[in-house]
Amino acid sequence: MATQHNYTEENIRSLDWKEHIRLRPGMYIGKLGDGSSVDDGIYILLKEVIDNCIDEFVMGYGKEIDLEIREGKVVVRDYGRGIPLGKVIDCVSQINTGGKYDSKAFKKSVGLNGVGTKAVNALSSYFKVQSFRDGKSKMAEFTRGELQKDYKLIDSKDTNGTLIEFIPDEKVFPKYRFIHEFVESRIWNYAYLNSGLRIHYNGKTYFSKNGLKDMLERRTDGETLVYPIIHLRGEDIEVVLTHGQQYGEQYYSFVNGQYTSQGGTHLNYYREAIVKTIRDFYKKDFDVKDIHTSIIGAVSVRIEEPVFESQTKTKLGSTTVAPEGASLRSLIADFVGKELDIYLHRNPDVAKELLAKILQSERERKEIAGIKKLANQRAKKANLHNKKLRDCRYHLTDVKLKEEIRNNTMIFITEGDSASGSITKSRSVETQAVFSLRGKPLNCFGLTKKIVYENEELNLLQHALDIEDGIENLRFAKVIISTDADVDGMHIRLLLLTFFLQFFPDLVRNGHLFILDTPLFRVRDKSQTFYCYSEKEKQDAIRSLRGKAEITRFKGLGEISPDEFKEFIGDNIRLEPVVMNQDSHVEKILSYFMGKNTQERQDFIIGNLRADMEKIKVTEMEEMSLETS
Repeated sequence: MATQHNYTEENIRSLDWKEHIRLRPGMYIGKLGDGSSVDDGIYILLKEVIDNCIDEFVMGYGKEIDLEIREGKVVVRDYGRGIPLGKVIDCVSQINTGGKYDSKAFKKSVGLNGVGTKAVNALSSYFKVQSFRDGKSKMAEFTRGELQKDYKLIDSKDTNGTLIEFIPDEKVFPKYRFIHEFVESRIWNYAYLNSGLRIHYNGKTYFSKNGLKDMLERRTDGETLVYPIIHLRGEDIEVVLTHGQQYGEQYYSFVNGQYTSQGGTHLNYYREAIVKTIRDFYKKDFDVKDIHTSIIGAVSVRIEEPVFESQTKTKLGSTTVAPEGASLRSLIADFVGKELDIYLHRNPDVAKELLAKILQSERERKEIAGIKKLANQRAKKANLHNKKLRDCRYHLTDVKLKEEIRNNTMIFITEGDSASGSITKSRSVETQAVFSLRGKPLNCFGLTKKIVYENEELNLLQHALDIEDGIENLRFAKVIISTDADVDGMHIRLLLLTFFLQFFPDLVRNGHLFILDTPLFRVRDKSQTFYCYSEKEKQDAIRSLRGKAEITRFKGLGEISPDEFKEFIGDNIRLEPVVMNQDSHVEKILSYFMGKNTQERQDFIIGNLRADMEKIKVTEMEEMSLETS
């Protein structure tokens, strides 16, 4: 018999704005995270504040933004008009209050819903807002959305603008950290999309004169391009295009100065327009894959009142350039169809090189087709899901769960049966999968993708991840390389990195690849146990125990028991993201680490070896001192 529950007026509760944001933060900033992923919540908080500064610049007010992040505290200062002084508190604490509802003031703004800074305020342990406007200044301070101090209006000689300071709340973002490369990448995107804007971040200035052309030049510096970057600009649209030698596609998309990491309608329409224009120009019905293979491009549009598929604005859903306006598809198709066609007619050498690249991709696709079919049959016969992959229930049950659960799915790529066995026994079967390597994978440097299908281990790995045709079907949000912290483990790690960078660079660019950080030592006595990830942590643990301690050096993952592993792959998991920043170039990276020995690499190894030996000597002396004391 069902249990009876009273359901009365007393069960109905109304939450105020800050309570609702703190209770359901995912509705406002997406996933939370600790900062190890590029789309974690702390970066969304930063984005919401900077977006307001960008909107001021777009409207013609303020050409500089100051940003400082020190020890988890963020300070952002723009030089726009400043929040109207009588509405400073309301703009950061009253939901659905803001200037962006007035389309005349913010016609093509990034944010439109009046929530951004309120979410930052509610999710910060400390939040300060100060507006400078026409010789006056107004300031207020908050804690988790609660007004702590409302300062009186004062005279000020400061330049007009707005200052925001905040510290993300550790109750919401446990053990968070800002990763410099993630912040820098976001800042560069703002600079590229807003030519003439100067952003000063921790003492370094970011500036772009030529917009998306600068972006592609920086991101392809040192890489082999088939032809010079094509740069086309219109009133509300800007595109760039070239072909490289890498596998897969490399696209970047933007709306109203906002980086849409998950693309959306504008990117889909741009990809369509490229195919149609090239087919029409050469009067040949090329396969779509042959045109898109190795492409590097970007598209930026500015439209009125954009519609996004999530609060974090990472994927555009708009199909028109304004409410009840012209078709966005037509805008992009007409612009690309006309301007790219003109460019190719005016630059016959580029047209010739582009054609040669498409024909090369066509030949390689046909050559690999037979091998691919046999490889897929072998993968099926290998009974992948029983022998190599211990899947998680999220995929095995094929149930559509909430996006935040999908974002927590991960796969550990391990070496050997002992390590994979320990992780398998201690993992969360709902969201964590394990793929077991058999020995060291093949060194893929300089090889073609044909080898992925010919090598059983690599073929099974790409099938486990479902990335054979790109990362759109990637089955796990986090792909985690889990190897021993010894020479062999580091070598396997490097070989796997080479595999992903060579054939699936988008997996890295989109922030899906991580390194599992596991403890090197266990320090314990009868009452306490410490797991230490460095020599310093080990020494601190020995000091805290103040007596004889049992010290265990974990030589490999297989030596860590399943019960202990729960400590390291659960709530306390430590992951190091594999980050490709603006200055990271695949060809340079792979050539440096996996190419022929160079003097530069030898000097690097010898220099670090000497430094490590000095550290070891100091550590041994400190340990002797601790033991004698």
